Amino acid sequence: MTTLVMIAKETIPGRVKTRLHPPLSLEQAAELAAASIQDTLAAVASLPASRRILLFDGKTPPENTEGWEIMPQVDGGLDERLGAMFDECEGPTVLIGMDTPQVTAADLLPAFGPWRPGVDAWFGPATDGGFWALALASPDGDLLRGVPMSRVDTGAIQFDRLRAAGLGVGLLRPLTDVDTIEDAWRAAGYAPHSAFAKTLVGFRHDEWVAA
Repeated sequence: MTTLVMIAKETIPGRVKTRLHPPLSLEQAAELAAASIQDTLAAVASLPASRRILLFDGKTPPENTEGWEIMPQVDGGLDERLGAMFDECEGPTVLIGMDTPQVTAADLLPAFGPWRPGVDAWFGPATDGGFWALALASPDGDLLRGVPMSRVDTGAIQFDRLRAAGLGVGLLRPLTDVDTIEDAWRAAGYAPHSAFAKTLVGFRHDEWVAA
């Protein structure tokens, strides 16, 4: 029995993926974020999760989230919001983000089968120094509270926090978390048939705002 949690923000222009502007317009950045969410939902659809939670910041959930529980994000920093979510869950819980459209079900399968002896957590590092996935056999929000987020050393600090708590940590493969336009093209190259890649390629360069 494993809970799957995806953290996501409503794709409103000017509120999501603003570092893609420029060269993308704010509307295009929001459209690309929506495509990333859909790719992620499609990738995890086959995973044997007993409970699916959308940890959501917004009013209108994305399409194709029928069957997902909507859990509003609490106030505070990202560490507080993630910590509160883990405190609400019981049993093995797998957290993923909305910003790795190249993710596949196979990337997360280790956290959904029998866990290897000695493994208490699974950690998915992101190439920007953060992390794209975190699974805990025994959810505990204090394992995340106080970890500085959105920094180049966030992943290292979070990993060290898990190890300092005495947890055995298994590693998932590194993925590109999309923050910049360079990240976007890199992720699209890894998954050229994704909705994300098709959306990005479909933007006409002469419609992009000037840098």
